[in-house]
Amino acid sequence: MSPSDVTADLEAALRERGSAAYVITTGDGARPHVVLAEVSRQGSGFVAEVGKRTAANARRQPHVSLMFPVRDPSDYSLIVDAVATVEEPDRLHLAPTRAVLHRPAPVLAPAASSCGSDCVPLSLDVAP
Repeated sequence: MSPSDVTADLEAALRERGSAAYVITTGDGARPHVVLAEVSRQGSGFVAEVGKRTAANARRQPHVSLMFPVRDPSDYSLIVDAVATVEEPDRLHLAPTRAVLHRPAPVLAPAASSCGSDCVPLSLDVAP
């Protein structure tokens, strides 16, 4: 599949992938912390129910990422960078700042983008 065959907007990419995403935060000592969470739409952003450690990390460092995993080996991962606000003890509101479909470039083919892999930046226009 070429980048032109991939739907290049966040709304469509989210519909295709469902609600399970990895929430990636930064903990003490800049250690990454990754949890699988149900992520739902709320307005122009997302809400994720997370544990106490993830919520504490987001309070200290609100820049987080979501990664919706591949569905098959040839698929793109959907990666969304966001700013998190802790709304309840263990609930994050996530405002997207950047989104990209990403997969490693084939070994014998030239990279399709400047990131050295097969990347497709997505529009952040998300309907409420």
